Amino acid sequence: MSTAYEGAVADLIAELGQLPGVGPKGAQRIAFHVLASDTADVARLAEALIQVKARVRFCVVCGNVAEAEKCRICVDERRNDTQICVVEEPRDVVAIERTREFRGRYHVLGGAINPINGIGPDELRIRELMTRLADGTVTEVIIATDPNVEGEATASYLSRLLGSMGLAVTRLASGLPVGGDLEYADEITLGRAFEGRVTMRA
Repeated sequence: MSTAYEGAVADLIAELGQLPGVGPKGAQRIAFHVLASDTADVARLAEALIQVKARVRFCVVCGNVAEAEKCRICVDERRNDTQICVVEEPRDVVAIERTREFRGRYHVLGGAINPINGIGPDELRIRELMTRLADGTVTEVIIATDPNVEGEATASYLSRLLGSMGLAVTRLASGLPVGGDLEYADEITLGRAFEGRVTMRA
């Protein structure tokens, strides 16, 4: 779609088109919105993009996004250390936190098992999870991967891996649509899924 334009406009449309969920038409709309915006507004957007790359990193403990070595959840002493909720991406942490149903810790895998895309267990933060579980503090691992093929494969793998450790391994239950993404679930649906989580069997 960007071939009808030249120079900076074509470059902007091409770059915007690389963003997830943004197709050629969407990239054009955003590009022309930027062109119509005040210079100060565009400068703030550009600065925000630069700052997020410069300042934001991944928590050394759980893998969530953070602006320090550890994220705000990992440094919060009020959290329950006996529960770890395993999610695929940092955005899933935000979705679960909105429910206010969970007060434990998190572990972000950085994705899900997807052999077609070359993502196996070794490409995820599973070794780091096992290290966190080694001292015996955690008594329940809640698997909150997405209810789709990749998420279910990851949940099954983790269930088998953790089955011999004497932990309660549970999976979010009712309310989440099969094939959906956790981040799009509303607070009530996700809250009910937490309340109705079920024990997984190896």
